Amino acid sequence: MAKLDLEWLMVFDEVYKTASVSKAADRLGIPQAAASTALIKLRAHFDDKLFSRTARGMLPTPRAEAIQPSLRAVLAHLEQARASRSGFVPAEARRTFRISMTDISEIVLLPTLINHLRRVATLVQVEIEKISTDSVRRLQEGDVDLAVGFMPQLDAGFYQQVLFAQNFVCLAAKDHPRIGARLSKAAFAREGHVLVSASGTGHAIVDKLLERADVERQVVLRVPSFLGVARIVAETELIATVPLRYGELMTTREAIRLLPVPHALPHYNVKQHWHERFHADPGNAWLRRTIAELLGDARHAGAKAEKPWRPD
Repeated sequence: MAKLDLEWLMVFDEVYKTASVSKAADRLGIPQAAASTALIKLRAHFDDKLFSRTARGMLPTPRAEAIQPSLRAVLAHLEQARASRSGFVPAEARRTFRISMTDISEIVLLPTLINHLRRVATLVQVEIEKISTDSVRRLQEGDVDLAVGFMPQLDAGFYQQVLFAQNFVCLAAKDHPRIGARLSKAAFAREGHVLVSASGTGHAIVDKLLERADVERQVVLRVPSFLGVARIVAETELIATVPLRYGELMTTREAIRLLPVPHALPHYNVKQHWHERFHADPGNAWLRRTIAELLGDARHAGAKAEKPWRPD
């Protein structure tokens, strides 16, 4: 039986993650024919088809699912061993970082990060994806380097670091005909609201607390993200409850104003999260440090990462 080749394992790992031989080849920077050949050799080695073509792509067989954790662990150990021998030099690094973010982070934080990278790490690329229910798995498997946002669902095995505390404000059009210098509880209940239903944000706090307090809102419009909220508020008589940093930025772009929320709402922490498997990776560590320095506020500057929680 032929010995396993490292490239075969990498092809297996990428096909497992992408459900596609062509995507696996692209991500590894090898010809598709080479990826197909590696898969053929893997099938012969394990005497199993490993992946079957379906309407949802190349899905793993039970045998492939059984061996995947072991093969992924081998790759992770090799990656860690390589990283321990060499540091990360931003000016020379050719690396693609994948970051899960909320749409608010894309609007408020991402431009600052990209402008910095264009100055100090010109060969580094960034891929952004939305925080979702799948983000935990993707962090665990190394498909995503970092997640930035409010993720209370993370459990054992994850580090986290506070970037800044966030609170909520109300947005209203500058020329709103019924709202003056302050927003009363009566006006909050009377006016039409834009409601954002977005995963991976602290916005669910608003909905739960207002519901518990029996606060009524006239929800006129529900949208899946914050991308168009400020423009909608500026051009209608609707109001919206949004995170402060988003509201402050949007006042420089739209004819809107910020008003205190007339109900008590808590602050929450926006954090960056990563899996313990990649805690020692020099590139990941550099990215975390860069984000903390660029995007964290003075109160949390230099805050240490909290270690992964583990059950007793």
